[in-house]
Amino acid sequence: MRTCTRRRFLGSAMAGGAAWLAGRALAAAPEAAPAAAGRMNVLFIAVDDLRPQLGCYGDPVAQSPHLDELAARGVVFTRAYCQQAVCSPSRTSLLTGRRPDTTRVYDLDTHFRSTIPGVVTLPEHFKNHGYHTAGFSKVYHGGLDDAQSWSVPWWKPTSGTYHTPENQALMQRLNEEARAAGRDIRDWRQRARGAAWEAPDVPDNALADGQTADRAIEALREAKDKPFFLGVGFLKPHLPFVAPKRYWDLYRREELSLADNPFAPKNAPHYALSNWGELRHYYGMPKKGPVTDEQARALIHGYYACASYTDAQIGRVIDELDRLGLRDNTVIVVWGDHGWQLGEHGMWCKHTNFETSVHAPLIMSAPKRRAPGATSDALVEFVDIYPSLCEVCGLPLPDGLEGDSFAPLLDEPGRPWKAAAFSQYPRGIEDVGRIMGYSMRTDRYRLTEWRGINKPFTEYELYDHETDPDENENIAGYPENEALVNRLTAQLRAGWQAARPPR
Repeated sequence: MRTCTRRRFLGSAMAGGAAWLAGRALAAAPEAAPAAAGRMNVLFIAVDDLRPQLGCYGDPVAQSPHLDELAARGVVFTRAYCQQAVCSPSRTSLLTGRRPDTTRVYDLDTHFRSTIPGVVTLPEHFKNHGYHTAGFSKVYHGGLDDAQSWSVPWWKPTSGTYHTPENQALMQRLNEEARAAGRDIRDWRQRARGAAWEAPDVPDNALADGQTADRAIEALREAKDKPFFLGVGFLKPHLPFVAPKRYWDLYRREELSLADNPFAPKNAPHYALSNWGELRHYYGMPKKGPVTDEQARALIHGYYACASYTDAQIGRVIDELDRLGLRDNTVIVVWGDHGWQLGEHGMWCKHTNFETSVHAPLIMSAPKRRAPGATSDALVEFVDIYPSLCEVCGLPLPDGLEGDSFAPLLDEPGRPWKAAAFSQYPRGIEDVGRIMGYSMRTDRYRLTEWRGINKPFTEYELYDHETDPDENENIAGYPENEALVNRLTAQLRAGWQAARPPR
């Protein structure tokens, strides 16, 4: 399943949308609230497992009107990349402005305060400069929140996962079986997993993300007279795909397309792929082998429905920002923490270095910038968000950041920029042990070098996005590409410092 690009269409459509929105704002906006001490507020919105499958990214099926409207007033970054395609390492990297080899967070258990205890996080930096900072739901990963980032205690929703009697009864039975088997269901690795999808006929705020939108709206009202940094995290479209029925009804399942490359890339090493164990743990999913076409279509339907549900909650929060007259002095940034496979290469979930895992949406709307409604094809990274927000809001940069502010792209989206973006993912293989896949995306290529951690080991993947945008053939081993692999390997090993944008 491929996402349509339509860059020229998007450019003209967003420009027209920006003009329409400007006229609408002049006619209908409330009187602007005074900027608190002349400072720019930040509405920092994180979305779990959201890939660039939105209308503003050219997807002709996605129903995402609120993010599309935000895009018409901001800049859509079409080539934004996370530093590791799994929740905690990605969020840790973004929120500390450091790359995984610096944070040493590669899993879902390690808290960065145990590896880089003195680091100043992005919200903490704003707090230290007089901002009211507050976090709601999943900003940091799961139970790994960081209290010193926030001015007030972190808040999380209380809604249960499932809402139909059938799935609630199923979960009760599965939990009883887990306890009987001696498993500690408080441990996320041992707890039971229910159905992979559900479409309950309930109000939006019966689910966690609706509750989060409610609380974020309250927080905006409470903080409107002081400079604020509000971190608002939405859980969907993370598994299980549970969204109110009205969002499922936006799509006709029989019209949804399955991935057109449900096979491993030719010549790719087996460890480059994931066995998508995250999905396999859900009830009714195969423990090995592929899902059926019927299951695949249901999963894709659920993903779209959950993305539309989250889009609606984001819209509610931004509408309140408008109602309070705060839009003209608030920076809004929306990001998905990584991509997600929807059957591409026979995989689901994330946990790889492929484009489908590391490519994620990033939209920023900042007042008084010169390119509202534009798209930027510049290579940007999630470690760039920290310095970008600092520059846009006029805060000094702390020492140790490993990204570059893309604020200039908010005025000139097409200016020359980074030569490459970098991601990585760890694996373990027989006879070698731990390896790390270091992946570099240039304008044309993706090169991944697999390196042994404890034993000498090197292997390469190379994909040519000019001729193979879906990364279906690893061409690293072809003799005619030896010089190209050597050149790109030297660029990869030179690292992010050598790929920085021209100034």
